[in-house]
Amino acid sequence: MSKQSEAETGAAIEAIPDCPQCQKPQPLCICDSIEPIESRITLLILQHPQEQDRALGTARLTALHLPNAVLKIGLSWPSLSKALGRPVHDPSRWAILYLGSAKVADLDTDRDIVAINRKSEIEDNQRAILKDIEGIVLLDGTWSQAKALWWRNAWMLKCQRVILGPARPSRYGQLRREPRRDGLSTIEAAAMLLASLEKRPDIAETLHASFERMLARYREAQSVMPELAPKPKPKRDYRRRKHA
Repeated sequence: MSKQSEAETGAAIEAIPDCPQCQKPQPLCICDSIEPIESRITLLILQHPQEQDRALGTARLTALHLPNAVLKIGLSWPSLSKALGRPVHDPSRWAILYLGSAKVADLDTDRDIVAINRKSEIEDNQRAILKDIEGIVLLDGTWSQAKALWWRNAWMLKCQRVILGPARPSRYGQLRREPRRDGLSTIEAAAMLLASLEKRPDIAETLHASFERMLARYREAQSVMPELAPKPKPKRDYRRRKHA
């Protein structure tokens, strides 16, 4: 694509007004169908500042569903309390979802939510640990961005790390490929964790239905507004590299 074409595409995207609430382009907004969900567990979403997928991102959509959810954008915070905006007396009762290199499939368990230690080993007393969780931290961004958030915030080691083993891959499907089968969107991860920990399947049903509506709206808009589609990554010229 020429620089002129790129400039025209960028201008077209900028010309599409955003919803002031969900901050998505208006053709993708589903705010009129968002159903509030009261939950016992607090949700804290930390979004990397370079996560700029307005069209397919789900962090703000997730937060809009949950009145007690907090969404913060940044790279580092001195403590969980500072990130949340209120005192947290026992960070160990907060779960943080960070997959890293750990996989549920590699552990001797049939659980889909697993608490692990600093060595990525399964913790003893899974039921007791998960039963006492009072808050969840989700890292929103690409895999490398989530890793940056993890390493820049040492206080996260005080939280209980959890990983997921979902029964099905992300609903993104072909729209956005995840590098691993257990990689989920932020809204799917929130649905899985909250529904399981609170034993409320209705939470997952509501969040998944909202995500499906967002994806359907995206597919509809994309067919008439191709500028909303994510730009493909440039392919490497292996022939040039081989003969260089």
